[in-house]
Amino acid sequence: MPNFEYQVVPAPRKGKSARKIRGSEAKFANTISELMNEMAAEGWEYQRAETLPCEERQGFTGKTIKYHSMLVFRRELAAEEVIADAPVAAVVAAPVVEKVVETPVENTRPEPVLSRTEGPASEGFMSEAETPSEDRKGVAAE
Repeated sequence: MPNFEYQVVPAPRKGKSARKIRGSEAKFANTISELMNEMAAEGWEYQRAETLPCEERQGFTGKTIKYHSMLVFRRELAAEEVIADAPVAAVVAAPVVEKVVETPVENTRPEPVLSRTEGPASEGFMSEAETPSEDRKGVAAE
């Protein structure tokens, strides 16, 4: 079964002027035949003309539907192109997982040990009256 690729081009809206061609219908027909001959030279075969709706913006918030005429062409794909475009099942090897043995890292920074004599009170942030005295500690403990 042959495989095809398709090309859709907008149909011309008006005919181009050419020598010895009179009338708008003749100019339009000549423009379409030139387009078809160009596509045929590249290997495209004319299929049909389609008129398709297209929603377009009108102003800031409005939308309108316009109809566009398109010419549809197709050409047969060569056998090499069909094979090249075909999806290929890729075989991927499973990743090898190496067992990693974690060695404990020595903490180079020692954990700070705080006592009641260290901290803001010993640096003069608290007055002598606010620091706990030895007599109060003994009384509270009893």
